[in-house]
Amino acid sequence: MSNIPETGRTPRVQIRLVVIQVLVFSLLLTLGGRLWYLQIRNGQEYTDEAKNNGVQRVVQPAVRGSILDARGVPLADNETRLVVSASRTELMKMRDDGKGVLTRLAEVLDMKPKDVQDKVRLCDSKTGKPCWNGSPYQPIPVTDEATTQQALQIRERAEDFPGITAEPTAVRRYTAPGKANTAQVLGYLSPVTDGEIEEAKDTESPFLRSDQVGRSGLERTYDNALRGKAGITRYEVDNLGRVIGEAERDKAQPGANLVTSIDARVQAVAEYELNEAMKAARKEIDKNNTGKNYKADAGAVVVMENKTGRVISMASLPTYDPNAWVGGISGKDYARLTDKRSNYPLLNRGIQSQAAPGSIFKVISSTAAVNAGYDFDGNYPCPSSLSFGGREFKNFESRGYGIIDLGRALEVSCDTVYYGLAHQEWLNDGGINPKKKPDDWFYKTAHQFGLGAKTGIDLPNEVGGRVPDRQWKQSYWEQLKDTWCKEGKKGGTYVEQIAFENCLEGNRMRAGDSVNYSIGQGDTLVTPIQMASIYAAISNGGTMYRPTVGKAVISADGKSVREIKPERAAKLPMDAATNKKINDALAGVATRGSAAWRFGGWPQDRIPMHAKTGTAEVYGKQTTSWFASYTDDYTIVMTISQGGTGSGASGPAVRKIYEAMYGLDEKGGQDLKRALLPAPQKALPRIGADGSIDAPGIKPYKPRKPLPPQTQQAAATTGDRRPGTLPDTSLRLAAATARRD
Repeated sequence: MSNIPETGRTPRVQIRLVVIQVLVFSLLLTLGGRLWYLQIRNGQEYTDEAKNNGVQRVVQPAVRGSILDARGVPLADNETRLVVSASRTELMKMRDDGKGVLTRLAEVLDMKPKDVQDKVRLCDSKTGKPCWNGSPYQPIPVTDEATTQQALQIRERAEDFPGITAEPTAVRRYTAPGKANTAQVLGYLSPVTDGEIEEAKDTESPFLRSDQVGRSGLERTYDNALRGKAGITRYEVDNLGRVIGEAERDKAQPGANLVTSIDARVQAVAEYELNEAMKAARKEIDKNNTGKNYKADAGAVVVMENKTGRVISMASLPTYDPNAWVGGISGKDYARLTDKRSNYPLLNRGIQSQAAPGSIFKVISSTAAVNAGYDFDGNYPCPSSLSFGGREFKNFESRGYGIIDLGRALEVSCDTVYYGLAHQEWLNDGGINPKKKPDDWFYKTAHQFGLGAKTGIDLPNEVGGRVPDRQWKQSYWEQLKDTWCKEGKKGGTYVEQIAFENCLEGNRMRAGDSVNYSIGQGDTLVTPIQMASIYAAISNGGTMYRPTVGKAVISADGKSVREIKPERAAKLPMDAATNKKINDALAGVATRGSAAWRFGGWPQDRIPMHAKTGTAEVYGKQTTSWFASYTDDYTIVMTISQGGTGSGASGPAVRKIYEAMYGLDEKGGQDLKRALLPAPQKALPRIGADGSIDAPGIKPYKPRKPLPPQTQQAAATTGDRRPGTLPDTSLRLAAATARRD
């Protein structure tokens, strides 16, 4: 036990307490002073700096989904390219702003150092291209054409290339399987605009400056599904743009695959046969008008399923290679594709070309006559010509068929039967001075068939054609009256005389307008997809479907399937009895009518063929060839601008497409092993969890050698096999003539 008194400890304890109190007070004073300095003295400065700190988003693009044909064959997919990119954030951390690294990189890539440095600089009003217009936090692509050897050098010498990456990246590819180009249906991609970037910046899938979006065709219609969901990494950065740390990361989700109803094999056949038909037409002399070879400058063909409205094939010529758009189209290629001399290959003539339909329109006129009260089986005169308003309207070669019914009029394409019916209805409606509410059966029926309006197909930029009814004539006259009155001249040239008469009464429905319209001439305009929809509806009993190319959207892992089901659009304005009679008449066209000479040897008992030929006349141009046809399963409509007659130019090509689909030879024999699509494809292709697609191979189409001319002639059934002559007619006033359809 210590003998030290208690009072001896007190001074030391007190001194220690005082020291501790001084230290604590000093610390509090220091902290208070610092707090005052930060919050009061320099508070505004640090507030401003804090405001400049924030989070930056770096977007990783998603892999775009593939576009597949009905069996899973890729029509558009992605190929892998080695892309070398530079991280500007990493480069700016270096003393020389990364110039040394970029110089070494240029040496590896066989590029000039200045070119590489220019690519990674940021764009502004003072900086010329090349430069980077995207986020400074996004890896900036230097080249997408790196070789494997170059990529290996960069990755193996990573210490020499800090901030540089060489990674495989998906790039769009249009595969043209079996030479099935399918360009206008697929469409193409092009870079996003500033407006699109701004609009999508706060969405779940914002755009990169380097992104491309669908501008045409299926690429545009289904862009949202194909594009997928971009990945987003959020970085915390200071006011100088330096990365402080990673805040959050959302992985990119690949785009879905679009399964179409297109069959790449049939598409290849359709494209080939359309092209061959146009080439053959150019070898023929236009004996009707110009005395020169047919120009056959454009064409289209549509193959459709009758009971669903699904498009099996849609070919359009002239065409182009959609791969020209990948990575940005060159100025030279763009000028070529948009040049008038190229005849605008970007147009999808299946849905965008408009022309008078000629005699394939007569199924509408026949229905209109029945709806107006005329008996389909009634007796109608088919003289060689008729006169209206002092003008003579003739049948082809002034040939008459006596008294016939509407079915026979369809078979032989007798124009004068339809002239007479249309003229009588024109008189019933009051003639040149119409009654207050004219019935207008022929015009009303055309609208009920869907003409003058878009079909609603899932492709952009479809046009609706035209039905030249009274409302249209009034509107058109109001627009052009001043021009007609200025240019018209009584007794002048043909064009001047038309302008003169249109100036006086262009808004009035004249006799010549009505009779010309009844055979698909005049100001009537239709598209191939419209006529395919109509003939498919006649085949299936009267149901019109909204045409579709998309069949299903399937997720990248194959787990989610959204089928695009057929959609009924309307019912044809005909009863079952009329439908059957028109159906029978169209079968007669192929067996004993205007198309019989092209279908000799066809197995009509096993695969009934129905057809209607059409040759439409256009003022100032050669005739437009039309051929509309169907079997129980499919409808095929082909048209060739300035190609001649329907049966002459388009008929043989349409038959060859059917033969390839059903596996037929020219004598009517069938080999199902050779048949491309003897029945519509129903099952969807299988897509694995790893994204693999179970798709069969496809070989280029090889047409058979044609039979010798003598064999062809012997196989043909009765019918006029001579190429017809087509006297010129006007759009409105001159006498219309029957054609060798």
